[in-house]
This record gives sequence, C-alpha cells and structure tokens, in this order.
Amino acid sequence: MWGRDYASARSEGHTDADISSMLDDRGLAVAELDPAWWWLPGALESGMAIPAKYDEQQVFGFREREMFRIAEVVGARSLNAVDVFGGSWGTDDAAEAFAVLCDRAAEHGLLVHLESLPWSRVPDATTAWKIAERAGRPNGGIAVDAWHFARSGGNLDELAVVPPESVMSIQLDDGPADPEPDLLTATLHDRCLPGEGAFDLVSLCRALAGSKAPIGVEVFSDALHALGSLEAAQRAADATRAVLANVNRR
Repeated sequence: MWGRDYASARSEGHTDADISSMLDDRGLAVAELDPAWWWLPGALESGMAIPAKYDEQQVFGFREREMFRIAEVVGARSLNAVDVFGGSWGTDDAAEAFAVLCDRAAEHGLLVHLESLPWSRVPDATTAWKIAERAGRPNGGIAVDAWHFARSGGNLDELAVVPPESVMSIQLDDGPADPEPDLLTATLHDRCLPGEGAFDLVSLCRALAGSKAPIGVEVFSDALHALGSLEAAQRAADATRAVLANVNRR
C-alpha cells in the first residue's frame, strides 16, 4: 500500500474505521507501506521543494508522521525505504540515517526494509545490505525486488551473504532480458507479470527460500492497470502462483 491509496480511500468518504474493517472483513493484511523517501540526508528538504503538480506518483505529500499514522490504521507490517534524491552522503551516513528510521519505526511496531534502485545511490542489493548491516537494527533489513535486482545486474551470490531473516520483503515482477533504454519510465509503466518476461524468478525465489518475508507482486504496468482492478488482481495472483508452483517443484 502507498500513502496515496489511503488518501484515495479517505477522499471517497471512507473513515479510518471503514478502511480497517474492509481489510479485516476480507481477511487481508497490509504487508508493506511504501515508500519512506525522507530519511536520507537532504531528502526531506528536496521533497518539500517539489510542487504537487510534478509529483506524478503522489509520493512527497506523505512524510514520516503521516506514514506512521497510516501504518497504524491499516496494521502494516513494514515500511519500505528508498533513495530518491541521491546526494553526497556515504555509506556510513546512510547507515546512521537508516538506524534512526528503524528506531522511530520500532516505536510503531514496524520493520523497515531498504530497497535498491539501479539509478540511485543505493543501486544494488550489495549496497542496500551494507547500509542495513552497518545500521545494526533488529527491525532493519533489505527488500529484494526482482525487477530492480535484474536491472542492477544482480547475481545470486550477492544474496547469499545476506542472513535470511534480513531479507524482509520479496517483490516479484518481470521484464525483457535486455534493459530498457529508459529504466525509470519502464519501471513505472512497463513491467511484466511474473513469468511473462525473461527473468529467472524461480532461481531467485529458491535463493531466498530461507526468508520468512511475504512474497508480493509489484507490477507497474499501464496495460495491466487498464484492465481494471479486479482483472488485474486476478492476473497478478494467477501469474505469481504459477511461478511459485515451479519454485516448489524440484
């Protein structure tokens, strides 16, 4: 869930109690709240300077206080942290900032996982794990998103050094073998459903088999979204279950 999803429900007239009840009545749980963008040095100031009309993904209106409150309303398990703005900070600076975020999140019963983005200063799983490891917080770890992992040129050896309990989020999606010319546009508009691209998701999932993290599907796709929420959800569920069936088949 993103902050914008909560805001959309509220704008439709649903109260916090309504939202909580809708989840409970359908047996649903919110695994992750996404994204925490403000935590790195200089990020909050940069985000506050962006006019709302340029915030295509409706991210920067939701800061720490708002996200923690939403997490409490929906009973979220974890918070997903990313680097959006870059900067001149180093690994030690990022680790210190990540530790602070984890400590604040712990007050709300939240885990925090750091997701690498290939174009950011946390470009791969190795860098994400260096930061989380140096932060040394029991509620802190990393997220592994198949799309970002593939586009970072990741290999499974990178994941072998991460303790299974520190992989706190697994996000499945797919794409073509060759990287797209514009990664940012592709990641927001053109991802494929699991199993409908060229990524070796079965090997990735097997490499992460020791993790107890929930396995989610995160497919930003204009074509999928155009189908409507019910059909998109059904296709995503079917595709993900098919991949996981192959993971379990030896």
